[in-house]
Amino acid sequence: MIPMFSEIFPHAAPLRGLAGGGLIGLAAAIMLLGNGRIAGVSGLLGRTLALGGGTPWSIAASFIAGLPLGALLLSMLLGPVPAHFPPSLALLGVAGLITGIGTRLGSGCTSGHGVCGMSRLSPRSLLATATFMASGMATVALVNLAGAGW
Repeated sequence: MIPMFSEIFPHAAPLRGLAGGGLIGLAAAIMLLGNGRIAGVSGLLGRTLALGGGTPWSIAASFIAGLPLGALLLSMLLGPVPAHFPPSLALLGVAGLITGIGTRLGSGCTSGHGVCGMSRLSPRSLLATATFMASGMATVALVNLAGAGW
């Protein structure tokens, strides 16, 4: 007998995931159609911190500020979302630093390549997204094999 989706992934929330993905796509489309700019979060954060150019600072800062403010608003309306983080803030900081370096080396992040680039069928973004996914899967597998998963 084939197991049901809910038996394989008991904590999945596919409708919330679909709604979230739709909102991400809508934000990316508004940014591209309204401003002619890609909604790549690492690039917008870099612009906000004066590390890069392109998008006007006010637009980049508004987009970046809207990310936590939107999450706060939804948590106030729908209740908090349970989240699990590594037990060490140092580990979380190192992971963030490595991710930041990777976004600079890869000329973008998952939102820029995975959402915006793939929707435009950019070969560079297709390759970058495949690399992100493979690296993430390999990392999870190695961490779990080492018994360090949380």
